[in-house]
Amino acid sequence: MASSTTAFGSGVSTTALGLSSLKPSLTVGVATIIFPKPRRSSAMVVRAEGQTINPEIRKTEEKVVDSVVVTELSKPLTAYCRCWRSGTFPLCDGGHVKHNKATGDNVGPLLLKKQ
Repeated sequence: MASSTTAFGSGVSTTALGLSSLKPSLTVGVATIIFPKPRRSSAMVVRAEGQTINPEIRKTEEKVVDSVVVTELSKPLTAYCRCWRSGTFPLCDGGHVKHNKATGDNVGPLLLKKQ
């Protein structure tokens, strides 16, 4: 059975509140301040707003797009995002176009082509 801790001096236990995974870490007066256990995040959001993503690779090209030929693909062509702006990440949705116009960058997708 899970141990029960009184929350905020109210006589209501953390177990009764469905907070049995929380552990109190500081008691001040009659109130108990509880902090959740740290959790690992499974997703990370990366944004580089207002700056270029590609500071030095092939800057003489209008847009950097690389193609890789792969024998085992379900589609004849798949575009993967490299600008971190795509709403369908990891697939490219063309978000780099707006980013390139706003920043003068030249980032483009990675294209996987079926052989």
